[in-house]
Amino acid sequence: MAQAQAIFAGGCFWCTEAVFQDVIGVSSVESGYLGGHTVNPTYKQVCSGTTGHAEGIRVTFDTDVIDLATLLDMFFATHDPTQLNRQGNDVGTQYRSALFPLDDAQRAEFEAAIARAAKTWPAPIVTTIEGPATWYPAEDYHQEYWDGEGQRNPYCIAVIPPKLAKLRKSFSAQVKA
Repeated sequence: MAQAQAIFAGGCFWCTEAVFQDVIGVSSVESGYLGGHTVNPTYKQVCSGTTGHAEGIRVTFDTDVIDLATLLDMFFATHDPTQLNRQGNDVGTQYRSALFPLDDAQRAEFEAAIARAAKTWPAPIVTTIEGPATWYPAEDYHQEYWDGEGQRNPYCIAVIPPKLAKLRKSFSAQVKA
């Protein structure tokens, strides 16, 4: 079992976390903040849009089961990488589409994924490649949000199921039953 990590920001971390928790080969998904200038930011600070952080997820996965390229294709298929500093009704730099490579090999994979995604989207991709950046885990109540509070949250109920449906339609062989 070869474990690796990747960090993605695709808008609300509750939504991206829910997508990747359903992927075969993903052992954990942690919500957090990165790419800003405040040390140990809180959710309230990040939501204010003044810290420069993005809401992101850190995905730990088994490279013997799923590769980074497939995870990146899932990332680009389940959020809109053409919206600058927003995802739907979530507006601000904290909701930007961004990738945070952990090394040069990941940076190259990220660049290749953006090129692949650009062929399928009708507008230019605005996803940035940023970093290095310090990872700050989000507060405990944000972790595994969809599995708990999220299924009672009207925003999540409206946004997450369509993302999961896209995942299941396009990547059925890599999704948990």
